[in-house]
Amino acid sequence: MNPMFWIWLILAAVLIVAELFTAGFFLLWFGIAAAGAALAGLLGAGTAVQWVVFIALSAVLWAVTRPFARRMRRGGESEAVGADRYVGLKGLVLTEIDNASAAGLVRIEREEWRAESGTGDVIPKGTWIEVTAVTGARLIVRPREKAGGAGT
Repeated sequence: MNPMFWIWLILAAVLIVAELFTAGFFLLWFGIAAAGAALAGLLGAGTAVQWVVFIALSAVLWAVTRPFARRMRRGGESEAVGADRYVGLKGLVLTEIDNASAAGLVRIEREEWRAESGTGDVIPKGTWIEVTAVTGARLIVRPREKAGGAGT
């Protein structure tokens, strides 16, 4: 049996397993192409043919799935996931937000979050705020414009 068969097979396994730990379908196509090259080696093809199979299959798989991946990525950016879903929501300051003392607590919907002022200013208790970003387990907020009324 061609020793390149084993090299391609191990490479395919490593790339496919590595794909499980990445955020996208990039390594998967190279893993499948390496498996194709291993199959070519198993069928008796020479090393040069195996490389051609690997390169051609990688290029075809990448080119065919690129538009799909681009659509998925664009769709993923418009859909807020996890704590990012709080960006743009309004809330109320429960304890004064002071970045210097790392103090501040806000209520967004029915949840309480630690918060920092995105402007760097102290935001007093009772102020209506808007979430501008999420950093770790803290919300970055700014005071809402005075809208006359409750400010929800």
